[in-house]
Amino acid sequence: MCVLVYEALRAAGHRVGLYTSPHLVDIRERMIVANRPITRDAFVHWASHLAPVVEAENASFFETTTAIAFADFAARQVDVAVIEVGLGGRLDATNVVEPLVSGVTSIAFEHADYLGDSLAEIAEEKAGIAKVRVPFIIGETDPDVVDVLINAANRAEAEPVVVPPDELWEGELGLVGAHQRRNAAVARTMLAELPVNLLPDAAFVAHAFKRAKLPGRADKRGKWIFDVAHNPESIGALIALLPELAPRRPVHAVVCFLRDKDWEESLALLRPAVDHVWLTQAPSAPEERRWALDEVAAAVGEWAGSEPDMGRALRAAEVDAGSVLVTGSFHTVGDAIARLPGFRPLG
Repeated sequence: MCVLVYEALRAAGHRVGLYTSPHLVDIRERMIVANRPITRDAFVHWASHLAPVVEAENASFFETTTAIAFADFAARQVDVAVIEVGLGGRLDATNVVEPLVSGVTSIAFEHADYLGDSLAEIAEEKAGIAKVRVPFIIGETDPDVVDVLINAANRAEAEPVVVPPDELWEGELGLVGAHQRRNAAVARTMLAELPVNLLPDAAFVAHAFKRAKLPGRADKRGKWIFDVAHNPESIGALIALLPELAPRRPVHAVVCFLRDKDWEESLALLRPAVDHVWLTQAPSAPEERRWALDEVAAAVGEWAGSEPDMGRALRAAEVDAGSVLVTGSFHTVGDAIARLPGFRPLG
């Protein structure tokens, strides 16, 4: 959703910053102003300048990157910034901002060890970004979860705005999938709640939504398809949108999930949608979060091949393939893009 709001504000002529996470290949992808990432020199400058505070506060990686992004946006004099929350909301590093509008697209059962053991508890944490007298856009469709979000917003004295559960964007959209049409409807509502001096008109919004792209999400480049789908819910969404991408058969998949994700159900869902699977290891994934590839291969059986070296797995998957789907964690998709010529997001 963030990229849609960002593109609409750019189309209206504003100088816009965009902060997102995680990145695919280069950390500078997280900090964009007017479609240009933070420069390497600027990143080094701000990292060095902030180092004493980071060390004194024992700041986390995400807290540090957030501080660098905000410093960069100030230095590059943005008119407005679109900020994606990292994990949760209430205690997230991004929650230091005083927003013009805030919102939640949907609630998924993730990061339970940090956010809570139920959707209601997770919703309470995410609603922590609601602020006094600030519109709080609710894109969630589950009535029970919507009630939690509304109640939390009311306690914060925010202004809850519920996007009707059946509302979808009906115009042309650069992003693929029904879930993106829902995200676009939520983004349109968020834009409509901005102050008049920032508000883009309908023509700007339509043009911006049509040109919006999101690397690594339903991202088709020739015979290659990249999609970050790291749990059963997102694998289900990927399978549903595959027909829109019209892959040539046979479809070979290169797959790697993190240890703490439900890889068993994810692979079970993916199996009938593709013709062959190569299981691999994402080299950029932290050692403690990597899945045990030998155990996974043994559990899956002969219907999938196993190749721990990602470069070799990509080459093997390409042989006799009409299309190659790369999916799993951000590490998986990013590592694959980094290894294929001409595909790096920042060149």
